[in-house]
Amino acid sequence: MKILGVIDIGQMKNKFMPKNFEVTAEELQELLRKNDPLLIFDLRLQDVYKNGHIKGAVHAVCDAKAKETIMPKIPKDVRIVLVDEDGLMASKTAKIMQSFGLDSYYLKGGMNGWNKGIVKGNPPSSIESDSLWKKMQDSKDDIFLLDVRDTNEFSDFKIAGSVNIPLQDIFKEEHFSKIPKDKEIVTLCPHGNRAMVATFALAKNGIESRTLAGGLAGWSQVLNPVKAIEANPMIIQIEKIGKGCLSYMLISAGQVIVIDPLFPAEKYQNIAIQNNATIVKVIDTHQHADHLSSAWHLAETSNSTCYESELEQWDRTAQQLLKDGESIEFGQSKLRVISTPGHTPGSLSYVVDENYVFTGDILFIESIGRPDLRDKAEEFAGELYDSLHNKLLKLPSDTIVFPAHHGQTVRSKNGVFSTTIEGASKHEILQLSKEEFVKKVVGMTPPRPMNYQKIIQINRGSLSFTVNEIPDLEIGPNRCSIAGT
Repeated sequence: MKILGVIDIGQMKNKFMPKNFEVTAEELQELLRKNDPLLIFDLRLQDVYKNGHIKGAVHAVCDAKAKETIMPKIPKDVRIVLVDEDGLMASKTAKIMQSFGLDSYYLKGGMNGWNKGIVKGNPPSSIESDSLWKKMQDSKDDIFLLDVRDTNEFSDFKIAGSVNIPLQDIFKEEHFSKIPKDKEIVTLCPHGNRAMVATFALAKNGIESRTLAGGLAGWSQVLNPVKAIEANPMIIQIEKIGKGCLSYMLISAGQVIVIDPLFPAEKYQNIAIQNNATIVKVIDTHQHADHLSSAWHLAETSNSTCYESELEQWDRTAQQLLKDGESIEFGQSKLRVISTPGHTPGSLSYVVDENYVFTGDILFIESIGRPDLRDKAEEFAGELYDSLHNKLLKLPSDTIVFPAHHGQTVRSKNGVFSTTIEGASKHEILQLSKEEFVKKVVGMTPPRPMNYQKIIQINRGSLSFTVNEIPDLEIGPNRCSIAGT
């Protein structure tokens, strides 16, 4: 398939009179026929677009957000033709896009001057994150995830198994051999904007695909519940699959205690109803820095009690404060509180029926928590050592460990992320003396979570937010651990 242009770019610019950026209907039809690298952006209202548009045209909104998120990512060697009703708005927008270095033009006379045929209907379809996740569980081998972000963005975090072809390379012929013809193709980017452009570019070259609605920001909001323990209490582990965050519902005699709840909070109420149970208590292990806690919101909407650590700083009035050694009863089970500072000053771990421990971000399957998110790395590192060695590792070796996160490379066992005290005690960094431990931990400077300062303020209660802000605030991987331990 010949993808790259057969018409010399310099000649075409002269032909199209770049001073006024015009493309006539005849010139656009010739470009379409010759299959040059071309994007047609239709700027009219979507309902008008659906009633009749040029075949291969993208419905686009060229607003301030588009200038910031889409224009800088469009390949500079791809010709862009803007279409509106009469050419007036398209001509102005073409000039703006030219100022970004894009090879942009507008259709002279707009659709009023187009007489070469139209098609009706919606633009290429999208797929919601929940639907994609279900498809991946049912038929993972039949789906090809095409991530069109820049290479550095892709290397930072990604959906496992996705393939990266940056948007600026999507028109290059050598990359089309990487795209299978026998799989469902889903294009990915942070919010769906670049992915939609890629979907249209692929469609123009005979490759059908769908865009992930809401992009990777929306993907980060998918919650996946798995029964980790069937006995009493039943333990349901709920993973935020786009971030590796883990939360838990413990069900005993019809009563539920929720640990480290995530957004969307209604997921927990739905699960409780499915299990003929009632949420009675909601607690966090600590003040999270990489995602928004829904503990306060869930407690209010479920008419339950919210418990928080008395050793964390709060800018709101807590319902119940927890301290070391306290116990909470629910159903036929008991939760015992252990103060385990080190990741944050008020980090708590919870031992349930002396069989399970919920360690928050202190102890993970593959690593330990980082102590520097409150800018007191050396002080916190010493506390972290003491919490690990003098408290958590003193628990019986067969105690099952349920952390609040898992790393990108960690694989679940039957869908569940857990380890034991015995397994966790083998982490290399836990073999060091306290002095060596503190020195090594302080010397580590892994990247901090995106938006962590704002997220801490919100979780502390000092900053308000709306539910619509959550996907953008939480996009990206969790970075609460020290790798390589």
